[in-house]
Amino acid sequence: MNHFEKIASQLSARGLDAMLVTSAPGEFYAVGLHGEGMALITPTESWYYTDSRYIEVAQQQVTGARVGMIRTGQTYRQLAQAIVADKDICRLGFEDNYMSVAEYNQWKQGVTAELVPASEILDLLRMVKDEEELAAMREAQRITDEAFTEILNYLKPGVAECEIAAQLTYLMASKGAERNSFDPIVACGANGSKPHAVPGKDLIQSGQFVTMDFGCVVGGYCSDMTRTVAVGQPTDEMKLVYDTVLQAQLAGIAAARGGVTGAEIHNIGAKVIADAGYGEYFGHGFGHSLGIEIHENPRFSPLWEKPIPSGACLSAEPGIYLPGRFGVRIEDVIMLTDDGCIDITHSPKELIIL
Repeated sequence: MNHFEKIASQLSARGLDAMLVTSAPGEFYAVGLHGEGMALITPTESWYYTDSRYIEVAQQQVTGARVGMIRTGQTYRQLAQAIVADKDICRLGFEDNYMSVAEYNQWKQGVTAELVPASEILDLLRMVKDEEELAAMREAQRITDEAFTEILNYLKPGVAECEIAAQLTYLMASKGAERNSFDPIVACGANGSKPHAVPGKDLIQSGQFVTMDFGCVVGGYCSDMTRTVAVGQPTDEMKLVYDTVLQAQLAGIAAARGGVTGAEIHNIGAKVIADAGYGEYFGHGFGHSLGIEIHENPRFSPLWEKPIPSGACLSAEPGIYLPGRFGVRIEDVIMLTDDGCIDITHSPKELIIL
């Protein structure tokens, strides 16, 4: 899977002679390989350079580009400049969202072409998933769903958060995951009020909620889901908070479709929570895009006032967090379509009491 042609198709309209890709996510999107290398793409030709650690794999897997190896003592700037000079490249786009000031200064000194900020080209392309990307995300989500089903057997009083996190990692890897999308979040009891709690040695106790936020990578693409379950009988307030979060999520998902703004969807979910009296305890956005990275744009956020295109894949994850007491978050991944959305997460969302 690579996207040389898609990137090339955007260059002329933006007045660029070529696009330089050096970031890890940009490299994978363009090339289909994590090789810590450099891609350079013109409207008609593409080049990919990597080092001796990855060259054999690159030669076997990369199509649609000339593949070469950087030698000891060379820099990618020198290799790029050779192409710039040979192809008379004057305006060279670069990933300004990823390149540091120090790196920019080195590139500015190393190539004769004008460096033009152009992260938006890859950002806009990556917003809309094609069939191959979506297939990878569906498979990653399938593995995540299966891991959730099996982890329920381990959620018992006396088991530590870190044990559950380790077991989730094992379950996903044993089912074919390449790696975790991120370090799993497992939070029991009062720890659940911390949205990104780090799993520790705290033991699950009867009557607590346990929140688990986890995902895996398949084919270079991420899954992401959160479920909150009760171990032992929850209180009436715990049930109320859970149902409020669920209704907020369902309302946002029901309104999600291509062309809506991220602010619209966030506000729909946030209103459900506010109307129930818990508005001050929902402090993050309703959701975020994901794909090669676990957090991408666009977002279901009050700050995202631009329309989100059909084909975008985003999380839907409202939550309520009561400091020192408990928290609830429920998260699915949805793909927007012209007339609605497709939920690719299939684990049950009704309150599970173990």
